[in-house]
Amino acid sequence: MTVDKMTQDLNISDKKTDKPAKKESKQPKEAKGPKPAASAKKGEVIIGITADKEQDFPNWYQQIVTKSELLDYYDISGCYILRPNSYHIWEQIQHFFDAKIKAIGVQGAYFPMFVSQKVLEKEKDHVEGFAPEVAWVTKAGSSDLEEPVAIRPTSETVMYPYYAKWIQSHRDLPLRLNQWNSVVRWEFKHPQPFLRTREFLWQEGHTAHLTRDGAEAEARLILDFYHDIYSELLAVPTIKGMKTENEKFAGSFFSLSCEGYIPATGRGIQGATSHCLGQNFSKMFNISVEDPNNKNEKLFVWQNSWGFSTRSIGVMIMVHSDNKGLVLPPKVARTQVVIIPVGLTKNTKDEVRANVTETCEKVKQELSAAGIRTEFDNRENYTPGFKFSDAELKGIPVRLEVGPKDIEKNQCVAVARYNGEKSFLPLASLTADLNSLFESIHTGMYNRAKEALESNIVRCDTVEEMIKPLNDKKILLIPFCGTPEAEEEIKARTAATAQGDGPVDEKAPSMGAKSLCTPFEQPELKKGTMCASGRGEAIGYTLFGRSY
Repeated sequence: MTVDKMTQDLNISDKKTDKPAKKESKQPKEAKGPKPAASAKKGEVIIGITADKEQDFPNWYQQIVTKSELLDYYDISGCYILRPNSYHIWEQIQHFFDAKIKAIGVQGAYFPMFVSQKVLEKEKDHVEGFAPEVAWVTKAGSSDLEEPVAIRPTSETVMYPYYAKWIQSHRDLPLRLNQWNSVVRWEFKHPQPFLRTREFLWQEGHTAHLTRDGAEAEARLILDFYHDIYSELLAVPTIKGMKTENEKFAGSFFSLSCEGYIPATGRGIQGATSHCLGQNFSKMFNISVEDPNNKNEKLFVWQNSWGFSTRSIGVMIMVHSDNKGLVLPPKVARTQVVIIPVGLTKNTKDEVRANVTETCEKVKQELSAAGIRTEFDNRENYTPGFKFSDAELKGIPVRLEVGPKDIEKNQCVAVARYNGEKSFLPLASLTADLNSLFESIHTGMYNRAKEALESNIVRCDTVEEMIKPLNDKKILLIPFCGTPEAEEEIKARTAATAQGDGPVDEKAPSMGAKSLCTPFEQPELKKGTMCASGRGEAIGYTLFGRSY
């Protein structure tokens, strides 16, 4: 199982991002919200985001993930602490996906994280891609281990010896297991929160089938489920397709993926993968059954593996968030609504102040009872302006403002985080109205991201046509013959050294375009259309671009 091997230099690479953040001092009594970087004085703490997403993406991303309290840095490089705000998102993904896979007969399991060197190296072609990333345990206390033990970078070699033991008959098929776990990959030099971490959380499904048709149908169905996580939970559009021969999972028959797009950097990003392994692993591990149609014949099972990781949280952050902070879809936000009292001054009468507080408490109880995750920000010594900025920084989807005049009108003001639009909601129908607002927010976020994706896909017929849009942060749909040689040529010819004049993204992988996927939805391909590389006739259109 693999989330596509990550490149050595990311656009958000920044040496500062892998150091523990400095502790911030306590807030002043009358905090009034974030100050711009230009006005910060020595010793002052800047609460909000000070980097521009379009101008300084690395610093912007580092500030987003830390200041919105998604994660904190750990004292081991490349390892991060998922705080409640981000772990809640992962829990929502788990609940959503678990329900879908269990409905088709997938069962949960857990295999040890340690794997012997002998077993790990049994499938050499498969292990080769992970070899530089494998972390080894060589000592127990002060004693050297007789044989080093690897920490799993993925679990094919861990699980499949037991599949061979458990599958004795075609009646034992299909066998469908999934585990939620962490894996460790140690090769890279520049870890990045959520996108490339030395330990990360994921699910990995491993299934065995009697027939090719059964395996292929499941691989495509799982990809649909992954697409649904992005669209229905994270409000992120993705493109479903097949990986090229160069980019498919080592040892697989074919690999399918969901590909996203980050407009601020012009990069494609792989969101999830579903692999049909064919019979490659079953032959290696002798996972076979008697042919039900011919008892004298032995059949090697057809296998799949598929995985989805916390990388998805990074994709969501980069697609939606802005210069005010995090932007979250309501379905995954740990806090969906924050209630903030407004319109109160030093001269406000005690009974009026008490009535506002009591109304806010009642609203919180009503919404919480209805399943809406709600907080009442009743912190003293903080102005409403500071609380507004704090809620925007953390990406809370809806802010409810409740003041004396609102109470007189039996309403409150609702402000959507993603676009700042205000609406007046009657207190009597608040729960129903908020649920409708959540749907509207999700749809609006998805449509905005989809428009950004679709408007940045450019059709090109030749390598020469690819260079300018590539440097303009586009991804490219090109006619492609499918051969590894053609792909390598396209990557080389779109590299910085071959691009001539114009802005060059020095941190692009190999500074050239690589294939993202061959989309399932294809434009019409006219007979005789040549591959953009000029190497032969195209067999379809493939997405190329710079990528994470």
